[in-house]
Amino acid sequence: MVDLSTTYLGLNLKNPLIASSSPLSQKVESAQALEEAGVSAIVMYSLFEEQILRDSLKIDADLSRGIETFPEALTYLPDYGQYSIGPETYLRHLTNIKKAVRIPVLGSLNGVTDGGWVEYAQKIQDAGADALELNLYNIATDVNITSAQLEDEYLHLVSHVRNSVSISLAVKLSPFFTALPNFAKRLADCGVNGIVLFNRFYQPDFDLEELEVVPHLVLSNSNEMRLPLRWIAILYKRVAVDFGLTSGIHTAEDLLKALMAGAKAGMVTSAFLLHGVGRANQILNDLRQWMIEKEYQSVTQMIGSMSQQAVADPAAFERANYMKVLSSY
Repeated sequence: MVDLSTTYLGLNLKNPLIASSSPLSQKVESAQALEEAGVSAIVMYSLFEEQILRDSLKIDADLSRGIETFPEALTYLPDYGQYSIGPETYLRHLTNIKKAVRIPVLGSLNGVTDGGWVEYAQKIQDAGADALELNLYNIATDVNITSAQLEDEYLHLVSHVRNSVSISLAVKLSPFFTALPNFAKRLADCGVNGIVLFNRFYQPDFDLEELEVVPHLVLSNSNEMRLPLRWIAILYKRVAVDFGLTSGIHTAEDLLKALMAGAKAGMVTSAFLLHGVGRANQILNDLRQWMIEKEYQSVTQMIGSMSQQAVADPAAFERANYMKVLSSY
């Protein structure tokens, strides 16, 4: 019998298939369905900085309305505290999911400033999250901000969050870093336990009839995993963290590639949205069958087996392979 178990962020997982942050965690019933289908952990949908700020401003406006006429009016209202409406619903929902499933549940914060992150990292921990995923999802548009300044701001944020909680912390990155290996190492030096590659930026589109900029959600496909696959293979054993691969895992073959590159876990959303959560069971059955046919005893046996340090031609992951690819067409 093959052993599918793995460890990720210090958590003992029954297999390496994790449901990544998505709308599927917005209902307790969906979370239970994911567990029943076989996933080993669930990452909650993200609590966004914009949501916290919006709710904070709204309640501030509600509490302040009319005080010009009645200066003592605020004394009749309870002290709600900062950011108390929308985010509190998120925390209650996290607690409810934790009670409803037996697998680990990870919280998710999405932002780029200190703001309420330290406070809400602690609250997510108190709500029962087994670990926390911090999304550094920011588009640098200020021509006066350098990459070094931006990275320092990120590290400042991560360090504050890291120092505020005792649960494991993963950071989910975009691919747009000039020197990704160095930044990954600096994250590890901050005490980060895991790095998830990569966050997908949802690009705007143009509506030529209405002449408006509109959001356009395109689900991933298996080809998209080549970018995180390459970088995890390069960073494996060079940066002392657990790696999670997200974007593009749709099949057992995709998950196998993620593991062999050096990921401890593969994270899936698009395949579940396209085919239903039952896809998890199919991926795991196919993974198990492949391992039996290839005589692998365990998942841990294959992790990193095709990383840059393990393969016969390490240059295959670097520029040296560029001309070979071009000439192979």
